[in-house]
Amino acid sequence: MEIAWHKIIGHTRAIARLRTLLREGRLPHALLFSGPEGVGKLRVARALAASLLCLGEGELPCGRCASCRALRAEDGAHPDFLELHPEGKAVQTIRIDAIRQMQTTAARRPTLSRRRVVIIDDAQCMNEAAENGLLKTLEEPSGAVTFILVTSAKTALLDTIISRCMTVGFGMLPEAQLAAALEARGISAQDAARLASLSDGSFSRALALEADDGLMLRDDALAFLRERACFTPARVFERGAAMGEWPRERLSEWFLCFHTLLRDLLVLYGNGASPLLYHKDLRQALAALLSEYSEQRVFALVALTEEAQHRLLSNVNTRLLVEGFFLRCMEQ
Repeated sequence: MEIAWHKIIGHTRAIARLRTLLREGRLPHALLFSGPEGVGKLRVARALAASLLCLGEGELPCGRCASCRALRAEDGAHPDFLELHPEGKAVQTIRIDAIRQMQTTAARRPTLSRRRVVIIDDAQCMNEAAENGLLKTLEEPSGAVTFILVTSAKTALLDTIISRCMTVGFGMLPEAQLAAALEARGISAQDAARLASLSDGSFSRALALEADDGLMLRDDALAFLRERACFTPARVFERGAAMGEWPRERLSEWFLCFHTLLRDLLVLYGNGASPLLYHKDLRQALAALLSEYSEQRVFALVALTEEAQHRLLSNVNTRLLVEGFFLRCMEQ
């Protein structure tokens, strides 16, 4: 796994605070990293864990000692490091069994480093029994162990757990930083800027959009906005047959793109010079549609889109869902 501080995108203040506490020996035994999904909280947690476990001197982690080499190994064989994640197919959960197993491991003396580190990712997925079990450990920690809880839903955790951790907040990544990071991965400057604008400050979402042809889905949703009035029943059934074969995740992304395009139309109605557009590069294209889309019509389409997004979460026939959505949009 990647453990270098300098390879983390953004969060300069949070990282500086953590490294100062680490250098001065004032880091508490339990931390809670809270912020939006996909902004790099887990990556910061891993870098901090590597620093705590490092056997080197000076700036930590050194990247060369036995501990750092063990953390970078693909098999994740560091004996003093444990990372928990939710498990399950339908519902992702961290269960009490996983917490108990972790407690047994954490209570042992470290074997390679001077302490142990436990990361609990998506901590909000702990069930009630798991939370209560963890609470006892946080109240009475045994041995040299540091806990780092990572969550995108802090309010879902027990107040008693939150109160026993030092909270470190993480915000959305600036678009310029996201775009630069995407360009560094070989994405063109134009596409990187577009993906950064669409990703809500989340690097992982930007990568997912790029991998799933998110820009193409957006262009397809825009094409429907332009062609809606000219759609025929035959065209509806053709699109329904094609999109009905898509994975639900891809279909969900299409509806999200369509929803954000509608949202941008409303923003343009409110303030044509607003910088708050999701699709900044489409300002002129969307402005050209205002004469065709009254605010009332846009709000009606938003309601239809949100209904489709909600129904997509159930075991609905996706082809019928798409066909019904397009037919109802044509009526607006």
